[in-house]
Amino acid sequence: MRKTCYFTLLLLVLYNLSFAQLSRNQFIKLEEALGETSFFSGHLTGFMLYDLDSQLVLYEKNSQQRFIPASTTKLFTLFSSLVVLGDSTQTLRYIRDGKTIRIWGSGDPTWHYKKFDPPGIAELLEPYNQVIFSDANMMSPPLGYGWQWDDYYYNYSAERSSLPIYGNLVQVKKVGNGPTVFPSGFQADVFPTERTIRELEREFHRNRFYYNPNNFRGREEFIPFIYTPELFTQLASEATGKEWVYKPDSLPSNHEVLRGTLLFPILKEMMLESDNFLAEQLMLMISDRLFQRLDTERAIEYMLKTYLFDLPDEPQWVDGSGLSRHDLITPRSMVALFEKIYRMMPDQQLFELLPAGGVSGTLENSYKAEQPYIFGKTGTMSNNHSLVGLLKGKSGRYYCFAFMNSNYPYKASEVRKEMEKVMMMVRDML
Repeated sequence: MRKTCYFTLLLLVLYNLSFAQLSRNQFIKLEEALGETSFFSGHLTGFMLYDLDSQLVLYEKNSQQRFIPASTTKLFTLFSSLVVLGDSTQTLRYIRDGKTIRIWGSGDPTWHYKKFDPPGIAELLEPYNQVIFSDANMMSPPLGYGWQWDDYYYNYSAERSSLPIYGNLVQVKKVGNGPTVFPSGFQADVFPTERTIRELEREFHRNRFYYNPNNFRGREEFIPFIYTPELFTQLASEATGKEWVYKPDSLPSNHEVLRGTLLFPILKEMMLESDNFLAEQLMLMISDRLFQRLDTERAIEYMLKTYLFDLPDEPQWVDGSGLSRHDLITPRSMVALFEKIYRMMPDQQLFELLPAGGVSGTLENSYKAEQPYIFGKTGTMSNNHSLVGLLKGKSGRYYCFAFMNSNYPYKASEVRKEMEKVMMMVRDML
């Protein structure tokens, strides 16, 4: 009986291994698709294909090279959020003092942002006449290390803060030949100009906005505002009908915590829409949960030394969103990270978070097929485009991959088109 069991186990192992290897012809096809005579020879390309069942690498090219990951960095933020935050956010830390409440933000980004459930701030403040707000626990600067300075007026570069409101964005609507903005208090700082601009633009160092009545299109629906404690308390007072006062006191140890909203909808929005603001605020919430201070750099250092110490190559990871050009990560570390996420999440939840080729999120218009076969996170900035995730082969089995490109001199759409040819070939092989 024992010999029979051993023999059966051996057959199962050999059976799985037979599916965990590429044939010589398949290997040659991949070499040709990614090699010296291919489209990908004109720039730096890294690729790894990994069998999740056998835990074997099927193919790799430059998988040890570091690439600028752009928004695939959000996979690090996703993993860290799952490990540290659990199932919900925390919105505030606070102390009751008669008819006054003193509060410190914990990084929760959901207050009047998109369609998230209200985080319970109005209910908490109901019994109080005055709110004293402190941001003394905020250690990270509003903009991340290595972010491009001229992104400051695009909605994907909203400032970080301890307690955001409206996503730290001004909403813009075209009315006639000019813009109407919300919150309405910003309307007094909107001015016409004769400069040849087509959208509402903000000054670099202050919240003054300009538009050209002859050219204004109103296609940029949101613009980041410069966050200051004074501006925040003004906006918060208007939103709650309570008096907010700024006083930067340190956080006492004997405080209470307001639990916020469910975490999963935030993670889903971050992943499907590649929302940079949510990613950055998640890293602040992680730091708050660990250290009771909002310090992205410290949170990243903690994750790298604990849960991510065993990655094949130590990442240079500096922010939550991937906006920074200082982020540098290898394809094989991306695959190792994704496997961690794959092992810790139920399949149904994971597939809800991942954009699907031809179906949802940032992959809605690419990798189209009768049956979706690509599920993953994209990352794009000038001269850099990557895709990390799952490939479903013709056999129905799932494989993990990282496909990273840097230093190309053409449009990302051209790179994506050639990547799609490779991934479709790999699908048909497997």
